[in-house]
Amino acid sequence: GKIEEAIALYEQSLALSQQIGNVQAQAQTLHNLGFLKANSGKIEQAIAFYEQSLALSQQIGDVQLKARTLNNLGEIKVYRGEIEEAIALFQQSLAITEKIGDVQTKATTLNNLGFLKANSGKIEQAIAFYEQSLALSQQIGDVQLKARTLNNLGEIKVYRGEIEEAIAFYQKSLAITEQIGDVQTKAMTLWWLGHIAEQQGNYNQALDYLQPALEILQRIQSPDAEKVRQMVARVQNLIRNS
Repeated sequence: GKIEEAIALYEQSLALSQQIGNVQAQAQTLHNLGFLKANSGKIEQAIAFYEQSLALSQQIGDVQLKARTLNNLGEIKVYRGEIEEAIALFQQSLAITEKIGDVQTKATTLNNLGFLKANSGKIEQAIAFYEQSLALSQQIGDVQLKARTLNNLGEIKVYRGEIEEAIAFYQKSLAITEQIGDVQTKAMTLWWLGHIAEQQGNYNQALDYLQPALEILQRIQSPDAEKVRQMVARVQNLIRNS
């Protein structure tokens, strides 16, 4: 519904800016269309829009838009498992943001690079990227990015067996997500806290985290809902048998 309406508006805007030859507006609108198509799962269309936006932003020298578009293309490459290409796009984006002082895009790109490094087992590099992202997100007051980065740091702490530190990161993230209504990150954080509590044998506490996580995931129709439903059932079983 709403995404389709927004796409229709942007398509009208694009036609108009093409008609009057406003390349800046075209580049921005193509970027916005790419973002909406990516969010509605139309990946090929998203890439086509982003690539058109990228070509125009290069043509007119809009480096800020170029950096943002490179970052978003990188996120799509991650989604498709094209990791080397993603890293190259993020590195290009990062170089531009450092040059022009675009702290917002820089913070997001650092978080994305941290995620990729963590996934390829380069933990120290991942932590360095995450900590830089965290410092910048605090500096500019981007609480949503801060919550996501705290979450990512929490995962690394779990991986390294530093459980108390992990819990502290997740609790901070949870407080932010509740404050700003970011249900997706909140569900993820609750899942991790539930997972840790289950591992520690605190089954009732695990349920206190997992049940609200499940409710959110079912409400937003997430494909992860089934996995969490199975976890809830398993923990309920453990409580019955303990």
